[in-house]
Amino acid sequence: MSSGSGGSARRRPGRAVALAASVAAALTLASCSSGDGTDRAASTGQQSAAPSSAAAPIAKPPSVDPAWPRWGFTHTGVSANNVTPQFERNVAGALAKTPMLQNQHIMGFGALNPEPYPGQYYWEDLDSRTNLMKRSDGTQVITLCCAPDWMKGGPEGPTADSAWAEHLEDAPYPEHFDDFAELSAAVAEKYRDVEYFMVWNEFKGFWKDHSKPADYKGYTELYNKVYDAVKAVRPDAKIGGPYLGFDSNRTGNTELRGPWGVVNQNVLDAFDYWFENKRGADFIVVDGASLTDAHEMLPDAFGALSKFSAVTAWLRDKTGDMPIWWSEWYFVPEDGTTWPEPKRLAVQAASMIEFARSGAATALYWNPQAKQGACQGCMWHPETGEMLPTGQLVGDFATWFPAGAELEDVTSSDPGIRVLAQREKLVMVNTTDGEITATVDGKETTLRPYEIRWSDR
Repeated sequence: MSSGSGGSARRRPGRAVALAASVAAALTLASCSSGDGTDRAASTGQQSAAPSSAAAPIAKPPSVDPAWPRWGFTHTGVSANNVTPQFERNVAGALAKTPMLQNQHIMGFGALNPEPYPGQYYWEDLDSRTNLMKRSDGTQVITLCCAPDWMKGGPEGPTADSAWAEHLEDAPYPEHFDDFAELSAAVAEKYRDVEYFMVWNEFKGFWKDHSKPADYKGYTELYNKVYDAVKAVRPDAKIGGPYLGFDSNRTGNTELRGPWGVVNQNVLDAFDYWFENKRGADFIVVDGASLTDAHEMLPDAFGALSKFSAVTAWLRDKTGDMPIWWSEWYFVPEDGTTWPEPKRLAVQAASMIEFARSGAATALYWNPQAKQGACQGCMWHPETGEMLPTGQLVGDFATWFPAGAELEDVTSSDPGIRVLAQREKLVMVNTTDGEITATVDGKETTLRPYEIRWSDR
């Protein structure tokens, strides 16, 4: 969903970028829409019944370490370690001021093929990224995706540019599931200071046509082999899946629905099968966009964000309140729509409020970093390494609203202002394109259009 190098692709054009020497090869994957129901879950009546300024009720946080940072980001095709040593030091120093979660894939998204030949490992890129995470005091996370070429019908050896572009997101063949599990175990054994591992990414290669059921049996078989292999060498490792994208549409016949649309039944079927047949899991991993697959914001950009709370609540109920991780989340249409930066930031802040109020354990921002030029949504400046407003926003939430923060139900006299509060701090977001004066937490406050304001209590 993100612009720049290194995106993820499920329902949208792919942007996974792997560094081959100094060249980044952009990926493209055809978008697919899903859902075939005729039931209108997003009718006009339902939209008007849930105003866009409505906030999710506060849910009790899940059973995780109270100090768990909750917020963080994923390194993509370009990160601070791909520029200069001094630049990396600048970014690491800026990030270390607010330690947070940091995630890296083992292949693609900034890392070359980790096993170009069977049993012969190449760790240089993973070393570089994990070193950056450590230098910046990040809590390290590794995503066990993607698979070397020889595991999915390609040749042995370093990955060619064409293979990055055309086959990175292919799933390993079933006869190589054991090989991928062994690679995953080798990763876990080498990076023993990494505790958290997510298995695969968005059912890549297991769900090519989202209008049809996913190969959830194939994914679950791969997941179970990875789970067993990693736990065998690292019983202390925390493993999560299924890293499934919760696609939604305007209409459909499923149990998970709201003014924002209807979750594709194929998603629910895939999740249910994995959950019932998994070997084990320490946390649940999903991702998704607030928009429908047709880029619709129902009923509008801010109202659509309630999808995040609805999915989180459904998952917590379904799994017996296991920690829910959002490995990626998106809120801007990918149909050529551009928003002014204040609006983009306001929608991002409001989405993070949804995660916090619904009790999501983790939300990882997909960071679209670049080396130069304009970089909307980037966390740090591509040339100076200074934190940009997006990075500051993620850092502020990490500081004031970790998973253990006790939220207090503070309201605004004007529903156009959304509020998230704990005992010492609150954040207010103007969700309109006009100035608002309202009483928030007993004080009269005026916010400019789409302004985000942090305040002591």
